[in-house]
Amino acid sequence: MESHPSSRRRLAGLTLAALGVVYGDIGTSPLYALKECFGETHGVPPTPVNVLGVLSLVIWSLLLVVSVMYLVFVLRADNKGEGGILALLSLAFPERRDSTPMGRMATAMILLGLFGACLLYGDGMITPAITVLGAVEGLEVATQRFAPFVVPLAVVIIVALFGVQRAGTGTIGKVFGPVMVVWFGTIAALGIRGVALNPAVFSALNPVHAVEFFQANGWLGFKVLGSVVLAITGGEALYADMGHFGARPMRLAWFTMVLPALLLSYLGQGALILDDPSAAVNPFYRLSPRWMLLPLVGLATAAAVIASQALISGAYSLTMHAVQLGYLPRVAIEHTSERERGQIFIPQVNWALMVACVALVLGFRSSSNLAAAYGIAVTVTMLITTVLFYFAARKLWHWGRWPALAVVIPAFMIEAAFFLANSLKTVHGGWFPLLVAAVLFLLMSTWRTGRRLLWQRVRTNTLPTTQFLESISRREVPRVRGTGVYLAGNPDGVPIALLHNLKHNKIIHERVVFLTIVVQDTSRVDDDSRITVEDLEQGFWRVRARFGFMEEPNVPEVLRRCADFGLKLREAETSYFLSRETILSTSKSGMSRWRERLFAIMARNAQSATSFFQLPANRVVELGMQVEI
Repeated sequence: MESHPSSRRRLAGLTLAALGVVYGDIGTSPLYALKECFGETHGVPPTPVNVLGVLSLVIWSLLLVVSVMYLVFVLRADNKGEGGILALLSLAFPERRDSTPMGRMATAMILLGLFGACLLYGDGMITPAITVLGAVEGLEVATQRFAPFVVPLAVVIIVALFGVQRAGTGTIGKVFGPVMVVWFGTIAALGIRGVALNPAVFSALNPVHAVEFFQANGWLGFKVLGSVVLAITGGEALYADMGHFGARPMRLAWFTMVLPALLLSYLGQGALILDDPSAAVNPFYRLSPRWMLLPLVGLATAAAVIASQALISGAYSLTMHAVQLGYLPRVAIEHTSERERGQIFIPQVNWALMVACVALVLGFRSSSNLAAAYGIAVTVTMLITTVLFYFAARKLWHWGRWPALAVVIPAFMIEAAFFLANSLKTVHGGWFPLLVAAVLFLLMSTWRTGRRLLWQRVRTNTLPTTQFLESISRREVPRVRGTGVYLAGNPDGVPIALLHNLKHNKIIHERVVFLTIVVQDTSRVDDDSRITVEDLEQGFWRVRARFGFMEEPNVPEVLRRCADFGLKLREAETSYFLSRETILSTSKSGMSRWRERLFAIMARNAQSATSFFQLPANRVVELGMQVEI
């Protein structure tokens, strides 16, 4: 029961950590959102009609897109506690398998979901760059003498941010959470200070002002939507981070602290601009008293560093999903919490993101230049999430078509308007996340297709189990003491590694285990249904172990649990046999030659099966084989 003191303490701890990890991105949007709306790019004058109109757009975007669509509806679509586009994809289309034919709609949605997942990586590269730059640029408000130090300081901060990621999101959240409490309290207080200048700003809560803004500005008003979307950036990462903290702490943090603070901050900035239109150059920092400016820059910089965490931790979760579902090669995954299974660290992803963020800072050199690149990634990711949510709601909760459309269509229309406005900025930086997504989509689709072709080639050469056992019973094959465990991708045939071992060494162990690891489309598998053991006689056993896409397979632990099913093994007398495939490209493949070579390169650089399955390295034997695809 949540009423128990320990449960309440845990909920409070997760809520505080969610403030530090999940809401840093959207929480620092006030640094630059209104500034960009009235910036030189659009040339919209800060008249009362325009200020109230833009504020109304910002407020209702936060309420409809983030509060209603994401916090109320999308977070309901949890895959055993996990979120993200790939988790949503597996909920919407759980029946997909390599060998199962799919309809055109399912295929299109899977490809769309895969592209959306790729876009999140581009988002994760841009977020640290734009938020850190946006905060450090506050130094220029204090004095222009700090201007030459903005970019170098931003680079140092970004490198430090990625350097502490190994500590884990739980530990980071405990440190970042209190800072974000101070941040949200500060921007709320500054917002109240601004509202006091012109309380009439509360009329922006009336959506009629948004309509009047479009009527007054026409096409120019539509283009401003490309900057209004900056107020909800970070909302697209909420779902991906659900596995780290859970839906309830995230909702609690949003509705009790984040949303009220954001609304007050934007209203305060709007009131300041109404009172002094020249403040539109940087309304956030102009709200601050002069004596508080430098401390506020320091706090904003800390908050901006924290803002990057939502996308960084989301990229870790997304990578683990992709590896387990067969869209990426194996990578080293480190769990950073014993209690929260979703809290992980992936070194390769971490350092790749760091290099990309530093390159963006050095290339674009200001938050305004990066703003165009930011909106494309956010809006396309949101659109794809909304589309997939429709199918997940139909399948998961058996919603009728019209109730599902009633939820999805309003969000889709808003997000589509944001996307179209941002698409106008494609040549000014919006190309970057699209390029990143296209490259990653190519890698993921190549790996997925290559693994399918490899599986088909290996399966055609697999000997049926019954035929193999009959052959063993007729031949006097020497048996040696101990147990040989052969990892088999095919749950029905004989592992290729065993056939190679028998061919070359002409002996087998007295006990042989065919072990198949099955990764399912659910995030986790109940322990009661994880393992099945079958006695094939003559000392041969078949073991199937099922894991969810957010679980790490641990083969020694699986074998220890096999004792409950009558298969008792001694670790000191157990050897593990793996196949190491060398990929040979041929003209018979279903892929072009250059994609075959790309697949071969990815296969060579994948994490070893020994590490991935947590096998004892000194008891592993790898048998090489060449496979043509």
